[in-house]
Amino acid sequence: MSDSDDLPAGDFSAWMADVQAAIRGKGQSDVPCGNCTACCTASQFIHIGPDETDTLAHIPAGVLFPAPQLPRGHVLMGYDEHGHCPMLIEGKCSIYANRPRTCRTYDCRVFPAAGIDPGEDKPLIAERARRWKFNYPTDDDRTQREAVRASAVYLGEHHDALPDGNMPTNATQLAVAAIEAHVAFLARDQRSGRTTIVDPEPEAVQVALSRRR
Repeated sequence: MSDSDDLPAGDFSAWMADVQAAIRGKGQSDVPCGNCTACCTASQFIHIGPDETDTLAHIPAGVLFPAPQLPRGHVLMGYDEHGHCPMLIEGKCSIYANRPRTCRTYDCRVFPAAGIDPGEDKPLIAERARRWKFNYPTDDDRTQREAVRASAVYLGEHHDALPDGNMPTNATQLAVAAIEAHVAFLARDQRSGRTTIVDPEPEAVQVALSRRR
């Protein structure tokens, strides 16, 4: 398979159920990464919580530093001079069985789902994201995708409507927030019984985001 081939991302609604569970801490992402290490080589800071004791035991203290604006015990793992995760050894994760929760829940399919570009500073992730192709076996799958994308547009334009502490600061956070808030953009039509896209009140979006883990 070449770098230009499409990658099957799965049925949209089924993927949404899985990724929302991972976001809420009730599972982990099952991404068919293959040999891709784009997210491991994209100059990303990895958050590790104080409860992740097994992970912390497998990472040298020298590559960790306190996470800004988070309680004591929360740390970030940096990257090397090439932008690579220090735990990436010979192209493979050396602590895969004990990798951080951030890595377990990361899924670059959130970008095509939300219609968001990861950014020019993440070219490998952007290339990978462009290759993912979802299936839409039902009208509900397509409607759900439209809701996620409507949510992403809304959140990008209405920062002032977001609850304190929920303002996305990068493309990944915006895509994740769009997935979490998309339910506010869905409503059941009483006559047809079909799910449709609506323009929600700001309060509805705030309620959806207030449930964030």
